[in-house]
Amino acid sequence: MPEGDTVFLTCHRLHQALAGEVVLRGEFRHPRLAEVDVTGRTVREVRPVGKHLLVRFEDGWTLHSHLRMEGAWHLYPPGARWRRPAHQVRAVLTVARRSAVGFELHELRWIRTADEGELVGHLGPDLLAEGWDAASHAEAVRRLTADPAREIGAALLDQAVLAGLGNIYRTEVCFLLRRAPSTPVAEIDADRAVLLSRRLLLRNAWNPEQSTTGDPRRDARHWVYGRRRCLRCGGAVTLDARPGDRITYHCPHCQP
Repeated sequence: MPEGDTVFLTCHRLHQALAGEVVLRGEFRHPRLAEVDVTGRTVREVRPVGKHLLVRFEDGWTLHSHLRMEGAWHLYPPGARWRRPAHQVRAVLTVARRSAVGFELHELRWIRTADEGELVGHLGPDLLAEGWDAASHAEAVRRLTADPAREIGAALLDQAVLAGLGNIYRTEVCFLLRRAPSTPVAEIDADRAVLLSRRLLLRNAWNPEQSTTGDPRRDARHWVYGRRRCLRCGGAVTLDARPGDRITYHCPHCQP
């Protein structure tokens, strides 16, 4: 599933292409939006909230999408050949100089902008929010520590706690905290966990190639995620594949 920084960059590119433009062709291939017509409407902005994408129109309506595992938005010059097959297309928004094409968007909603809270109101503080401040940080720490017995790996992945983290970042944040993902939240420096989470997402917000180490080389971008050997100590990385959860990685030496 895409991380929050991927959604952030996708929204930025869509905003650059669509904001202030009139939709010349709007098409939805999704049963929930079969009768929605956006042709002639003007796009006001495209904004992310955690892993949710919101295309807001000037008439007070919003197109909500979530990429999940397979979803993606592409931008093309009008009439250009799409890079993915047509049967995967769920949405097309064409303006004067660009076509935004949404592929395999299983979650599409058409909702009044004033009612967006019904879809994203449950989320925790957005780690990439423009208005992030001390109050946002304090609320993130409060939510993270609300259940002291909960495993830190599960808490970091919970979008109702922190919006934007995915499996890569929860794994790498745990590594930088020097704790295994199974460590109870009570034993974690929650303040530092939030700081690291936001710092890593910000570092990669404008870069499609994610690096949590600061090294852009393909074999050195992550400390333990997707690796057999820890980048720091060279020891064997342990994989934990629990039912109902994504695979986590940790180094028993660096994360006791």
